[in-house]
Order: sequence, then structure tokens, then C-alpha cells
Amino acid sequence: MATGLRAHAAGLLCVVAAVELLIGHAVWLRRAEFVDRFVRVQADPALVGQTALAWVDWRAVVAALDADRLPCSGSERQLLRIAASLAEGVPVDLGGALTSFDRVNLGLVAAAVLAVGAHHEGAAELAEVTGR
Repeated sequence: MATGLRAHAAGLLCVVAAVELLIGHAVWLRRAEFVDRFVRVQADPALVGQTALAWVDWRAVVAALDADRLPCSGSERQLLRIAASLAEGVPVDLGGALTSFDRVNLGLVAAAVLAVGAHHEGAAELAEVTGR
């Protein structure tokens, strides 16, 4: 799944950062209700043996969060909102979101922000610090 998300996002700094945030968080892509409802996979029989492209329907994710149709903790909710903001420009209250994170998740978000600015070395260093 992660490989397909990365392949689809390749070259788009904001989308790459959102995808890496989601992958680094290591929660949502393990939840079948999230993957089944919000991750789309290109089903192309010509891709046999190759990586199928996958992407997140970020706007549908945010709509489900807003309607309380996606059970999760406060920090899980905020992380998805930040990822959606990076990928699709969905508005997010950073002040409210950032205060819900522990050190690891705050590091993941900081790494994503650095990646958006093409500061890949700094993002990689933060990823090492967070252990993800």
C-alpha cells in the first residue's frame, strides 16, 4: 500500500509530505475501515508485476471526520487533518491540532513541513529522531 501511495505522489512535494506523514504515523494504513473507504487503487491489469498506484481521497476523509463517521482519537483526527491540508489545501487549525500531539507525532508533522519545503535532509533527521 505504501509503495503505491508513494508512486502516485512522486514529484508532488505537498502530496509526498502528506503520504509520508500518513505512512510514518503507522496507524491509518493498518485500519481496514480507512483503507477500504478512502484509499483508491488503480486497478490496471497491464500493471501486473509493477506497483499499482494508490491515493487517498482526502476530501472524503475530512468529510467523514466532520460528520463523526470515522472513529479515532483526537491526535489521530488532527494528524489526518494536517495530512489533508498538505495534500489538498484543506483548512486546518494548526494551534488546535499541534497541541494534541506527543513528541513522536509532532516530529512527524515537523518532518512533513520540512519535506514540503524540499528540506529532505532535515525531514530525514527528524524521522530518525521519532523512530518512524
